[in-house]
Amino acid sequence: MDGLKVWYDREGDILEVIFEDVPALMEEINDDVFERRTTEGRVVGFMVMNFSKHDREKLNLPFAVTVKAG
Repeated sequence: MDGLKVWYDREGDILEVIFEDVPALMEEINDDVFERRTTEGRVVGFMVMNFSKHDREKLNLPFAVTVKAG
């Protein structure tokens, strides 16, 4: 595992968080919120489009993150 990667594109207003840099597909799971999943269904990241337009107090990412020390 390469570690957590966080990327924000100010021009595109996109936030992307990658837990594991492996081949994956994106699926929209909520308005402007996408899960990045492997073909086995493991969530390895997420992306939020129009990030600055979302109310941070109400932005609900529908999954929990567990971190393990390696």
